[in-house]
Amino acid sequence: MPTSKHHNAIYFVAFCALLTRTFDCFSQNFPAGPRGDPAPAASAPRAVAEPAQLAPFGLGAGNSLNPLWQLTTLPGNKVSATHFEWTRLGDAAALKLTTDQSYGVLTHRWSGQAPSELAWQWRLDQPLSQADITTKSGDDAALKVCVMFRQPLADIPLFQRAALALARSATGQDIPNATLCYLWDSRYPAGTSGVNPYTGRVRYLVLNGVEAKTGQWLSQQRRIADDFARLFGAESPVMPPVIAIAVGADSDNTQGASLAYLSQLRWIP
Repeated sequence: MPTSKHHNAIYFVAFCALLTRTFDCFSQNFPAGPRGDPAPAASAPRAVAEPAQLAPFGLGAGNSLNPLWQLTTLPGNKVSATHFEWTRLGDAAALKLTTDQSYGVLTHRWSGQAPSELAWQWRLDQPLSQADITTKSGDDAALKVCVMFRQPLADIPLFQRAALALARSATGQDIPNATLCYLWDSRYPAGTSGVNPYTGRVRYLVLNGVEAKTGQWLSQQRRIADDFARLFGAESPVMPPVIAIAVGADSDNTQGASLAYLSQLRWIP
């Protein structure tokens, strides 16, 4: 698709474009901290106080999304927005994520001490058959849960640090230094991990893969520090502070459509 992320004239343009797709949208509310490190989210003004636990996706018995989960899409309305709906599936309340050649994320900022584990239930009903997370043209996901970190700039390789600075300058926004995304993927098996094809600042881990059955709820519980060490441990020996949790789905690269559900996303002490 002819969006800005496909223009490869110079490296930082592609880098900035990935940030737009992957986490620039839900990083725009983080102010800059000393030496370019993202500041703790507590220093940013906010209309709603953040709870000690992650907030539910919806409010009450209606379909309204909780304002603590902020919806963002690609700037400039480059593509349609992924549709998020607080609904019921059988007896369970759930977040419904529907894509149709679209992109979108819901982000919950976090400023306190992150508990050791993150747990949730998710369900994939309509996968993205053309997605391929190892390629730029196939970089779509029908269902993802991402954790964003305030990784020290000094831990980041020099070239990536320079690209990050250029991306911040180009977008005018403070971009997380490290993002770990858990995926439900329909091409690769569970346990597949790697680096996003656009930037080393985003890394992924497939939790349910090609072997997983669609149309049924599956539970996940992850020890965040262990997964950070697996994917970023060569850079940072200690897990840095968590600054946000994000959930999303996108199919703008492959021009596909998907349907998924997510429920009970919570910290486990």
